[in-house]
Amino acid sequence: MALNYIWIALFAIGVIIGLVKLIFFGDMDTLPEMMDSTFKMSTTAFEMTLGLTGTLTLWMGILKIGEDSGLVNRLAKFLSPVLTKLFPEIPKNHPALGSIFMNVSANMLGLDNAATPVGLKAMQELQSINTKKDTASNSMIMFLTLNTSGLTIIPVSIMAYRAKYGAADPADIFIPLLLTTLCSTIVGLTVVSIYQRINLFQRSFLVMFSVIAALVGTLFACIMGMSNQEMQGFCRLLTSILILGAIMVFIISGVKKKLNVYNSFIEGAKNGFHVAVSLIPYCVAILAAVGVFRASGALDMLQKWMKAGVEYIGLNSDFVAAVPVALMKPLNGSGARGMMLECFETYGPDSFVGHLASILQGSTDTTFYILAIYFGSVGIRKYRYSVTCGLLADLAGMVAAVMFSYFFFGAR
Repeated sequence: MALNYIWIALFAIGVIIGLVKLIFFGDMDTLPEMMDSTFKMSTTAFEMTLGLTGTLTLWMGILKIGEDSGLVNRLAKFLSPVLTKLFPEIPKNHPALGSIFMNVSANMLGLDNAATPVGLKAMQELQSINTKKDTASNSMIMFLTLNTSGLTIIPVSIMAYRAKYGAADPADIFIPLLLTTLCSTIVGLTVVSIYQRINLFQRSFLVMFSVIAALVGTLFACIMGMSNQEMQGFCRLLTSILILGAIMVFIISGVKKKLNVYNSFIEGAKNGFHVAVSLIPYCVAILAAVGVFRASGALDMLQKWMKAGVEYIGLNSDFVAAVPVALMKPLNGSGARGMMLECFETYGPDSFVGHLASILQGSTDTTFYILAIYFGSVGIRKYRYSVTCGLLADLAGMVAAVMFSYFFFGAR
């Protein structure tokens, strides 16, 4: 329901601003630009979803091999001490637990293309045990909040963009971004746990947090002393090993079970195509609304007001220049990425604004896009408190991004 109101509000605010500009200021361009934006963003949504088809087909085929071979069930069993506490509605050893773990792991490594199809597979499995087919279950909300909080260990894509724009040290956002996403994830997990009355001080959770801390420490130890080029090379190599290794593990598990691996892959891949097609209406809906809101000039107006307000109370307002990235990020990842690159063009990737824009881009995931796509893929219409949890995680990530940017890079 909340997404419904937000979707209407984006259109309404954009149209109202356009009419005000026309009636009171004689602006003859804004309304046509808004109209053009709806068509442009609708086309973008279709092309983006169609481009996802190949990835969905590949990974759902690979997951089908894992499902038929029993690998997913074995993985779920191994992880059950932790996941069953976070997802008490899911039966023990259910394959959804394995898909959830793989999705979260892919997100942590910045592997968006791998994370989305695995996440959609998890949503299908969660829907199979959902008693109210049009209403989000507690497990779905916990899963999507973990997605939208955007915990990232290796921000490969952001470092690549920074390198492309000539940053002296593309990887210098590594530590502040990790700390930022840890904050957003902790807040998101805590809020959902409060709603669902989950005790996070259980032994299994404490062990999990200790393991994560150990892995992060090990990663830091590996990259310490590396040059920037060596660090980027190491991160790219690590992600390649993880992706290819995961594919080979699934294939080998199928061979050991004497499956017809090829047929299993084809069966799963067919489902990937149907899922991709079903996502098109949801992508078109959200991106068309975002296009109208942006073309109306609402974001620019909000930025000017924020800058004036921050300066009025005597605070440094340099961070306001990167606010459009933060505002767009929950709505559309491509739009936020474009605004980050615009900050690079205007201020430079090594400026305070350039660093902050980079960290904001990776601080959380695209909350409304994820909710629309993931819920839409299984026909969920009633989101309950999922929007609240996602937005609180987003807010925590944005505040942390600003704080860590000032701490590490300062405002110049």
